[in-house]
Amino acid sequence: MGADFSLEGKVAIVTGASRGIGEAIARAYAAAGARVVLASRKIEPAFAETFPKDRAIAISAHTGSESECTRLVAEAVKHFGAVDILVNNAATNPHFGPFLSADNAAWDKTFDVNLKGYFWMIREVVAHLHKRAAGGSIISVASVAGLLASPGQGVYSMTKAAILSMTKTLAVELAESKIRVNAIAPGFVDTRFASAVLKNDVLVDEVIKRTPQRRYASPDEIAGAAVYLGAEASSFMTGHTLVVDGGMTIS
Repeated sequence: MGADFSLEGKVAIVTGASRGIGEAIARAYAAAGARVVLASRKIEPAFAETFPKDRAIAISAHTGSESECTRLVAEAVKHFGAVDILVNNAATNPHFGPFLSADNAAWDKTFDVNLKGYFWMIREVVAHLHKRAAGGSIISVASVAGLLASPGQGVYSMTKAAILSMTKTLAVELAESKIRVNAIAPGFVDTRFASAVLKNDVLVDEVIKRTPQRRYASPDEIAGAAVYLGAEASSFMTGHTLVVDGGMTIS
């Protein structure tokens, strides 16, 4: 029997789903058969209509707020009856510059969205899975910035490194509940989130030089890893990070 990459019958929440990597993952999930909750701070209900009929619902939610995370999961369960997969993807990076020049507001915003938000979403989904006595898959989108020194992105990279640590600990603690916890660490991806680098020819050239494939990725090239981690094909994988970076971290 071949590996099962189908998500038929599964319900997934994807945060930061209105564009970029989140949107690519959400569309790949729908194509694989999942019903998808499209979550973003600013998202119109009509966005769900661009997905296959009855496969998606769009919910506006700010995952940097604990109460918003609780509401999001509750609404997802109310609409689809269950949640089986969580893809934590929403992120922010308000400070680009020397680490020591980051002010408290930048620290607070980055940690609230990139780390606390991931934790709050996981806590709510796990509570739901425990209530159902069901297994599930938790996937957090981190970054190679959490694996490498990242000058200019110190606060952001700290949150991504913390996500990798959280993934390992939760994988052990939740294994008996048949809940798998993994992460994805993309390299440089062509998204609006990365526009500060994309608009700087010197920085783009540096990224390409550090990447053996001599290019950066499209969001669709990250989505396959998320499908794998959500599907039964990865049933014996937990506590790990899939690095999708064109070879950057080994060069």
